[in-house]
Amino acid sequence: MLTPHGGILQDLIERDASIKSELLAETATLKSINLTDRQLCDLELILNGGFSPLTGFLNQADYESVVEHMRLASGQIWPIPITLDLFKHEAAEYQAGERVVLRDPRDDAPLAILTIEDLYVPDKAVESEKAFRGDPEHPAIRYLYDTAGDVYVGGDLQAIALPKHYDYTELRKTPSQLRSEFGYRHWDKVVAFQTRNPMHRAHRELTVRAARDKLASLLIHPVVGLTKPGDIDHHTRVKVYQEIIKKYPNGMAKLSLLPLAMRMAGDREAVWHAIIRKNYGATHFIVGRDHAGPGSNSKGVNFYGPYDAQVLVERFSNELEIEVVPFRMVTYLPDEDRYAPIDEVEDGTRTLNISGTELRKRLRDGSAIPEWFSYPEIVKILRTSHPPRPSQGFALYLSGLPNSGVDALSYALQATFNQFSGSRHITLLDADNISKDSLAFATGELVRSGAGVIIVNTKQVASLEEIANYKKVVSKSGSFILVSVETSKEDCIKNDRKGYLSVERSDVEAYSFPKEADIKVNFSKESINVGIQKIVLYLEEQGFFKF
Repeated sequence: MLTPHGGILQDLIERDASIKSELLAETATLKSINLTDRQLCDLELILNGGFSPLTGFLNQADYESVVEHMRLASGQIWPIPITLDLFKHEAAEYQAGERVVLRDPRDDAPLAILTIEDLYVPDKAVESEKAFRGDPEHPAIRYLYDTAGDVYVGGDLQAIALPKHYDYTELRKTPSQLRSEFGYRHWDKVVAFQTRNPMHRAHRELTVRAARDKLASLLIHPVVGLTKPGDIDHHTRVKVYQEIIKKYPNGMAKLSLLPLAMRMAGDREAVWHAIIRKNYGATHFIVGRDHAGPGSNSKGVNFYGPYDAQVLVERFSNELEIEVVPFRMVTYLPDEDRYAPIDEVEDGTRTLNISGTELRKRLRDGSAIPEWFSYPEIVKILRTSHPPRPSQGFALYLSGLPNSGVDALSYALQATFNQFSGSRHITLLDADNISKDSLAFATGELVRSGAGVIIVNTKQVASLEEIANYKKVVSKSGSFILVSVETSKEDCIKNDRKGYLSVERSDVEAYSFPKEADIKVNFSKESINVGIQKIVLYLEEQGFFKF
């Protein structure tokens, strides 16, 4: 078994166990910082040693060295900035030398005490370019500018407790625990496999081949922290992993979950993943094609080359010590009923494959997924968690001025939808009667349960920013469909029998029709029936209704 990165496993929980009571007593006298979801993931891996040799969040010297050279100031390889970011008004409350409690935002539990070494303002433009290659559409860069704070706080940590998890606790092994288990099992060589997606037969085949090639055991080590927006939720994926682990030869493979917040940083992230798996006790690491890449931008340009990650990890392989196992894509040979590496298949041999896009389509429309591609138990899990479109919920947001016909359209749509066959319940929500936060939450929960939700403002006018915020929240649960009711203001005033437009209103004056609406109707030119027809046909085309 390899030594941890830097020579020592920095298990701060074990290191500080003897002074835990003193640290807990001290927390009553200190200011506190409630961590974000990303910071919580980072903290857990600092405290349990997964981020060895780190013992805290990066100070300015380490941060700048990591961004520029992929090394800590000491010279040790470290490719990803691990930073505690605060907004300026928050950072103004602290100063160098101060001790601060870091708390779990879910239950306010104290997890660690940070001794602040420095507070510094990062050059986000440099971090974007150097660490993530500069494309503003890269998810890590969008997080950097849209979510992260303006000031970074560096300093070492003293551990009180790991964040508490209530799901899959038996699978959440720390580096110390896994290393001990590998020793107990006499696993001298361990191949680690990184994934953030469900696994199918091809994944099982390539991992078994890697283990056999290296005469090693296998660690299936999926990420269950933050991954790419839009990825399948970790509960569904873990159920899949629990099924597929049964398909390996007895005693060959071990499943453990990694609480990592991915940055989708491609080649740099692959080096990071290799370091983490070395700390967890692996001796070999499978580096895939486009490893940890977020795909392509809106123009279809890939953020990373397909083999950039393999090249960079190989470049550092001597220093890292962990051995890289390049991902070998396998394909199904139907005439032989087996999988084989694609580079070993003779020309003219018949092959079959299902892309990720095709798989999502088959899940969406309920069409067959063959057993040669995935196991029936796994397909059942995916279908339960991601039912076909006719069983999925959706939110239909009607945007328009008062008296534009939005209220009449909403009632007509509810009556129309409810007469269709099927089990989907249709709910009408008047946004004027619900707080903004409650509206987004309630809509998301209804959509998640498979309901159809029609949202309308009958008196007020939601700004485009408010609608965008609703969409951001609801889209995590299902489809958000924006309908722009573009009846002219003059006609709205003619229909103003309730006095909604009798006085000058800032929300009305500032309103503009959303350019990115999915459906547009105009009751100055069209009837309600035409509007209903447009919406029904759109929903049928998207697969929500079948006639």
